[in-house]
Amino acid sequence: MSTATATATAALLSEVTAAVKSAGLTLLDRFTPEARGVSLEEVVAEIHANDDAVLAVLREPLLRARPGSRWAEDELAGGALPAGEWWVVDPAEGNINHVHGMSDWAVTATLVRDNHPVLTVVHLPLTADTYTAVAGGGAHLNGRPLKVSAKTDLGAALIGTGQAKPGEDEATFRRIGDSVTAMLVNGLVVRVSVPATMQLIQVAAGRMDAFWQFSDVRSGLVAGALLVAEAGGAVTDLAGAPWSTASRDFLATAPGLHQATLDILQPLA
Repeated sequence: MSTATATATAALLSEVTAAVKSAGLTLLDRFTPEARGVSLEEVVAEIHANDDAVLAVLREPLLRARPGSRWAEDELAGGALPAGEWWVVDPAEGNINHVHGMSDWAVTATLVRDNHPVLTVVHLPLTADTYTAVAGGGAHLNGRPLKVSAKTDLGAALIGTGQAKPGEDEATFRRIGDSVTAMLVNGLVVRVSVPATMQLIQVAAGRMDAFWQFSDVRSGLVAGALLVAEAGGAVTDLAGAPWSTASRDFLATAPGLHQATLDILQPLA
């Protein structure tokens, strides 16, 4: 990376970080420690209200920060994007947790270029922690470098998964159940929770050792994929091929656990 490119990237990261942190204050203002909504309709309305409030302050600053970039509109969409630069944003990653008064939620913004994440910011308003990564520039937590786990024994591993969105097909839910059983047999402890990003930041920080998902929902994967890769982890699909937004499933692990994890999950994918 040339000096000029590095300078421009640092400036963009700073601008995106400021925008995401500002949006995080909006989401924090909406948070209560009690659950909001009783019926499904009420819960969904709270979720949409969170999204709308954050996007109102986040969308334009991000598009302005990268002239010519486009916005991936559908937060729950998967699959490849057209060529070029796209903002893949989750205004309330872990929205279901937010509206239930729980703490696992964040604001994420990721710049995706030709279907590969190249810059990301994940901000946790409750703790004021900010995870950042730039392709080729490493991953950081509040400016400190991140490094994935050094584990090589799957039997000592803390592993995670979860559903990508409500209403996925029954076959996917059965694959999740079968894979959790297989990992419970072969790993140490398995966490099943949402959202994906909140587990992937733990993999990037070396606190968890692997995460997999039978899904291609972009907004839940792009930020964590870049963070884990830049922290030295392996990020592939469940066939072992390099991951991109075109991949149909996802695996992020410490390098020393990648093949062992693949061996268990591949037959279930």
